[in-house]
Amino acid sequence: MRRTPLIAILVFLVGLGIGYFARGAVSALQQKYAHKADLAAIRKLEQEEIEVTLSQDPKGLTDLWAEDAVAFYSGSPPAIGKQAIGAENEKFHVQYPGLKVLSYTSKYKNLQVEDGLACEWFEKEGQYKLSPEAAPTSWRAKGLVVLKRQSDGSWKGVMVFPIS
Repeated sequence: MRRTPLIAILVFLVGLGIGYFARGAVSALQQKYAHKADLAAIRKLEQEEIEVTLSQDPKGLTDLWAEDAVAFYSGSPPAIGKQAIGAENEKFHVQYPGLKVLSYTSKYKNLQVEDGLACEWFEKEGQYKLSPEAAPTSWRAKGLVVLKRQSDGSWKGVMVFPIS
């Protein structure tokens, strides 16, 4: 008669251990899936950034940013908010209506994703002409970009810090 309670306790403990392990495994799988979805959405945003930069689509350039974004431009105060960033882009295009981007590449390194925010270092380079008559000019930049997951699962830029 004393063996029954001992067996019951052992079965209970084994069941508890299996349940604990299964819960941990399911949680890890869910995190792995969420991380993969985040990575795919971030890579999609990076590709969109290349495409709209090459085309100089004004709406597309603005849509890369979250509503509360901040963009730092060398030689001028930061643009705070998506509308201000769009206004800076528009001001630049009014100043250089014949701007043509000839080439543009963007490489990202050391992506870190945590709690709906991501940051990564970038290296960008391109070639452009400010007017049809102008000679092509090369451009390079390095810096850090901070991204934020949106409610629909997409990612948008919230800050960019150019360092060169």
